[in-house]
Order: sequence, then structure tokens, then C-alpha cells
Amino acid sequence: RMTTSLPRHNGILLHPTSLPGPHGSGDLGPAAYHFVDWLVGAGQSVWQVLPLGSVGPGNSPYISPSAFAGNELLIDLCQLRDAGWITEADLKSVPNFPAGRVDYDAVRRFRIAHLRRAAKHFFSHQSVGQRLAYEGFCNTARGWLDDYALFMALDITHGGDGRMWQDWPAPLAKRQPTALCEARSQLAEEIDFWKFCQWRFFDQWSALKHYANARHIELVGDLPIFVAAHSADVWANRQLFDLDRKGYPRVVAGVPPDYFSATGQRWGNPLYRWSAHAAEDYRWWVERMRQTMKLCDVVRIDHFRGFESFWEIPAAAETAVNGTWRPGPGEAVFNAMRRELSDAQGRLRIIAEDLGIITPAVDALRLAIGLPGMRILQFAFDGNAKNPYLPHNYEANTVVYTGTHDNDTSRGWWESLGHPEQDYVRSYLGIGDDSSEEIHWQLIRLACSSVASLCVIPMQDVLGLDSTHRMNAPGLGEGSWEWRFSWRQVDDSHARRLAELTRLYGRKPG
Repeated sequence: RMTTSLPRHNGILLHPTSLPGPHGSGDLGPAAYHFVDWLVGAGQSVWQVLPLGSVGPGNSPYISPSAFAGNELLIDLCQLRDAGWITEADLKSVPNFPAGRVDYDAVRRFRIAHLRRAAKHFFSHQSVGQRLAYEGFCNTARGWLDDYALFMALDITHGGDGRMWQDWPAPLAKRQPTALCEARSQLAEEIDFWKFCQWRFFDQWSALKHYANARHIELVGDLPIFVAAHSADVWANRQLFDLDRKGYPRVVAGVPPDYFSATGQRWGNPLYRWSAHAAEDYRWWVERMRQTMKLCDVVRIDHFRGFESFWEIPAAAETAVNGTWRPGPGEAVFNAMRRELSDAQGRLRIIAEDLGIITPAVDALRLAIGLPGMRILQFAFDGNAKNPYLPHNYEANTVVYTGTHDNDTSRGWWESLGHPEQDYVRSYLGIGDDSSEEIHWQLIRLACSSVASLCVIPMQDVLGLDSTHRMNAPGLGEGSWEWRFSWRQVDDSHARRLAELTRLYGRKPG
């Protein structure tokens, strides 16, 4: 059994929506390439992102209408202008977007309108080469693209006001062949639009990945274990999910009460019928992982513990308190992936997000598969010297973070601690009161100096930002995922200090 051992290196956690740029949210345009260059100058060799799919309710990238499609809001509109599909004048009429935040409603209106204009121009004026490139993409992606584009077209026609696909006319909800055939004919233009968006997303992402890899920057992606109930995946693969006769989830996903919430987290995603997945040798999972591995070099699987056992909540329950642990598929799904997706050394380049309520059985599963786990410094300082998140308890095959997208920023976390807890942190770090002003750099140094193979720092911590800049507050339905930074916040010292820590602690792969 091969262990996925990571080289000793450093990286930054930053979702592309958080990048600077003129069109309301970060995208795959010039700022993304500038960020790659900045990573190189800072001695980093990893860029970690959140899931790259379209955002769903609450603008969460973890609740997407497709486990395979890319986020059309990340498409760089300037490249569409350069292709001649929209004009410079189109891009000049930019709304007054807020600074430092993504206003998703405004961004969606602006960007989708320009994407529609570009698609219309493309389909009426394309060159032979452009047409061949588009058709080649559609053919290659047919396994998921046809269902996704039809789903999005039907959702615009029959959705809205919170209606889900289960509320569509019954022949369409049940995917009766005649009804689907009629819909494809009637909605052909809308279907083409969504396919065009996916073509542009994947083409632009591929170019950015090539640019990063050529500069020795690896991309770490993120694969949520669960998918949204209102998604092309559930609509097109009802047999793989635990649904009632109308297609609604019978039970839903979440986690019991934990560090983040006294009532747990009721995520609401449908749960899998793992027996149905096993019967087809986990084909859907293999293809899903194959798609994610095209986008990035290493894949972080969110909520890894759900493969050992998952928290099943009755769909009618309002909180996650009254759930039940149910057994997951264990090694079997990873063995199916390994047969088709392992690298030349027989390894799956996967990181296990093993946070939350972790039992010896979850650890045993991760070790049996040979995957590195995660350690979060913000969870370390409870006064217990055996706390697994304290660096002296790490093993090398580990990824250490000061915090993740779900945590407060390190400065915000520090300011929320009481004096006894702050004293304990200072004692562990070996610093005095006068060093607390730069607590984020003290924690970054601690992470870099640990034996953990990979050290990943959220961009907010590099910049020393407070709680108002956190990416996500689990359990809150709105206001998350909006954070953006500006290049004005970044000065030469940030890259210089990161590069020095990388050199000092042997984290520059060579």
C-alpha cells in the first residue's frame, strides 16, 4: 500500500474569488497570474483553493449545482473581449461594486449578462477553429456536461422562488425520455449558453494551471464529500442517493455538536446509497475524482471521516442534534480510485480533511489508505500537552494550517482568547507580551518549523487581518465567502518574510 507522502513545502490558501480585479469578484484573469508570480517571489510552492464549482445557496462553493462543472463567475471577461465576443465599451460600464467584499447578486447579474452577450456573438460569428475547439470540449465532457447544461436551462425555466428540481413538471423531474427530448429542442439556445460557459472556464483554468505548474507552483483543490440536493448530479443519478419517491432527501448530512456549533451543523445534503455505488464499482466517484484531478495536482477531500461513518439526520429535523452514525464505504471507494487514478508510484495524491469528531477507526482508515491528515494550530492550545494539534505531536505525513476557511483569522482568534489562554500560547511559543502584536507571524513560524510536510497559510494570516476578514462562519446562512483583498494591502515584507521562513525551515523543494 503506497503512502501519499508530500514533499516538504509551503503554500497559501486563497480562493480565486478573493483576488483583486475590476469586475466585482476575483477571477482567472491578470490578478490570478500576478498571484502565481507573487507566490514564486514568496518562496511558496502550493496554491490551495476551495471547490471550483458554481456557488449555491448562501454563495457557498460547497453547495454547487454540479460536482463536475466549473464556476462561470470565475471566467475572465477581459479574455472574452480579447476574443472579440464582447467590446471594451461593455466592460467600461461596471457597476459600483463594494471594495473588499463580493456582492454576489450584483456580480452574478453583471457577469452573466456579459457571458450571454459573448456566447451569442460566438455562436453567430465563430471561426472554424473556435467551433472545433468548442465541439471538442463538449464531446470530451459529454459524460456530465449534457445533463448539467439541460439542468441549468430547466432550472431557469421552471425554477426560481426556491423551487427545486423535484417541483418541476413530473415528466422532467422523473427524466422521462420524451420530455427531455422536447426540452433539449425547446431550450437549445439556453443549453448552448451553459456549455459555452463551461468551455471558457475549463480553457481559462487549464491555462492558469499550466502557468503555475511551469513556475513550480502546485494547485491543491478541494472536493466536498457531499453534493447539493438541487443539483444535476442528484437529478440525473437518483439511484445513487437516499431519496423518497418524489426525489426529496429522506435523510440529510451534517455533523453532531462540535467546536463550531452547540447544535451541530445540519448541512442538508442528500446522503449516498453506498450499496448502489458499490454495485457499479464506485464509477460516479471515480469520474468525479478524475475531473477534480484534471483541475489540480493534489485533492483535499472535505469531511474525510464520512467515508468511515457519517452523521445521518432525519430530513424533517431542524438541527443536527438528533442524528445517527451510519457506516460509510471505507477503503472500497479509494481502492476503486486507485485502480484508475493513481500516479506512476501507485499513489493517490489526496489530502484527508480529518477534522471534527475523529475516532480511532477514522485514523485507521486514513492510515490504511496512506493519506496525510490535517492539523490546525487554532485547535491546539487547550492546555493539554497531548493535544494532537500541538506541533510536538505531529507526524511528518501531515498538512498544517494556522486555520482553514472555516476558522477565524489568526488575529481574530487571538483577540477572542482570554488572558490565561493567551498566556499559554505565549509560553508554548516562547514569546513575551511585546510579540503578541504580530501573533499571526508567530503562528506562521510555528507552522513552518513543524515536521508537517506541507504548511498552508490563509492569505488573511499573511496580511495579519482581523475577524472581519474571515472567509466563512459555519452555521451562518449569509455573509460568508465574500472576502477579497487588494494589492494595496500587500507589501514587500510579506513575500520576504515568507521566503525567509521557507528557506530557514527547509520548505523549498529542490
